[in-house]
Amino acid sequence: MPLLHRPNQRWSMGFVSDQLASGRRVHVLNIVDDFSRECVGQLVDTSISGRHLTGLLDEIAQQRSLSASIFYDNGLKLNSKSIFFWARERQVTLAFIQPGKPTQNIFIESFNGKFRDGCLNQHWFMTLDDAGHEIDYCRAHYNNVTPISSLGYMTPVAYAKRCA
Repeated sequence: MPLLHRPNQRWSMGFVSDQLASGRRVHVLNIVDDFSRECVGQLVDTSISGRHLTGLLDEIAQQRSLSASIFYDNGLKLNSKSIFFWARERQVTLAFIQPGKPTQNIFIESFNGKFRDGCLNQHWFMTLDDAGHEIDYCRAHYNNVTPISSLGYMTPVAYAKRCA
């Protein structure tokens, strides 16, 4: 992997799953800036389509520059025509890890582990709206309050601002 020198150079995406109190499955798609470790976006739903994901990416693009490339696994959940056409129209390179090699996507795997421990394992979600609210709070806390040792104990947002 090439070295990163600035925010928005490469993002990683990955899924984690949990369930509501009713037993219904909830999927969370996390998008992390690999340079700053900032979680730039999350989707929380019972099913996440490619069109749903491209809508989130367009929302993110209204607040910040899009990444030059997005790295993720080549699984069925993220393989859709809408994602490929979206990336081509916006000149974003899609890069894939090899099947069965999650260690090739260490930034999202690390974030997902911290996210599971610090958010999903700490909350019992009654409804999808409840899950969305709590998960959004956890993302804001992680980005703005949690110091990251690999960033010199700065928060992801502070590190991104310093390096931008």
